[in-house]
Amino acid sequence: MSKQYTEEFKQEAIRLATTSPQPIAKTARDLGLKDATLYNWVSVAKNNASAIPDDKGNQVNLIEELNRLRKENARLKEEREILKKATAFFAKEAK
Repeated sequence: MSKQYTEEFKQEAIRLATTSPQPIAKTARDLGLKDATLYNWVSVAKNNASAIPDDKGNQVNLIEELNRLRKENARLKEEREILKKATAFFAKEAK
C-alpha cells in the first residue's frame, strides 16, 4: 500500500531536492521517502517547469537554471570569503 502525501509536502520535498547541495537520495532518506519517489517527483516537476530563452536564444528549464545560478552564487560567495581572508592576511604582513 502506497502512502499519500499532500501537495504541499511534495512541493517542499522537490524544493529541498533541487536546492540542497546534498544528493537527492540523501534528501529522500531525510524525509522518509524512497529514493525513486523523490526522483520521480523532481522529474515530473522539471518536465512541467516553464522554459525561458537564454542569452543565446536557447530554451532553458527554469528549475535547471535556478539550480545552476544557486550553485554559481554559492561558489562566488566562497571565493569572496577567500579573497577577504587573503586581503586581511596581506594587509597584516604589510605593516
